[in-house]
Amino acid sequence: MKTLAIIPAGGVGRRMGGGVPKQYLPLAGIPVLARTLRPFQDSPDIDEIYLAVPEGDIPEVRQRIVEPYGLSKVGLILAGGRERQDSVRNALDQLRVEQEIIVVHDAVRPFVTAALIEQSVAAARKYGAVSLGVPVKDTVKEVNPAGWVEKTLDRQRLWLTQTPQAFHRSILLAAYEKAARDGISATDDAGLVEAMGTAVRMIPGAEANIKLTTAEDMVLGEVILGRRT
Repeated sequence: MKTLAIIPAGGVGRRMGGGVPKQYLPLAGIPVLARTLRPFQDSPDIDEIYLAVPEGDIPEVRQRIVEPYGLSKVGLILAGGRERQDSVRNALDQLRVEQEIIVVHDAVRPFVTAALIEQSVAAARKYGAVSLGVPVKDTVKEVNPAGWVEKTLDRQRLWLTQTPQAFHRSILLAAYEKAARDGISATDDAGLVEAMGTAVRMIPGAEANIKLTTAEDMVLGEVILGRRT
C-alpha cells in the first residue's frame, strides 16, 4: 500500500499582495513551497509527491525548488487548474494502482511536521477519511447579510480545519467523481467527501500549522521559525 502526497500549488496569492505567488515567497531565505515539501520528502510515511503548479511555472519550479532542495520524492510536477479543486483533480487523474492512501496538503502551510503527517496517514488507514484541525477558541456568531447577529454557535463543536487531509483512494476518487457529476465545489477535500455522505474523522492538528494567506501571516511565520530554531 503506497502513500501519495498531493500538493496543490496553483494559486496566485491575491490576498498576499505583490506580484509573486505566495508559494514562491521566501521565508527566512527559503521558498515557502520548498519548506512545505521538505517534511513530506523526509517522512517515511510518504512514498511519492505530486506537485500541481501553474503550467507555465513547471520548468522553473523544477529548476529552482525541486532540484536545488533535493526533493527527490516529487515524482510528478503537473499543471494545476483554475481552482484548488481542479488542481487536485488533475493530480488524481495521474494515480497509479498501487497508490492507496492519498494525502492532500496546502502548498502554503509550511509548518506541517513529520508527526502530523504520520498521524494523518495512520488515521486514514483506520477511518478512511480524516482531516486535521484545532478547536475554536473564540466565540463564533452567525451573522445575516445585513450585519445582524442571528445566533451564537456552540464553539465546543467547532474546529478550524487544517491539512494534511488523508483518504483511502476509493473514497477520494468517488467524492471527486460525484463533484464533477453534480457540480459540487468545496474549499477542501474533506468537504467533497462530506457532500457524498461519507463521514470524515477529525484529528488534532497543531496551532503552529498555519496557512500563509496574508502579509501578516508571513510575519507570524518568521516568529514560528524563530521558535523552532
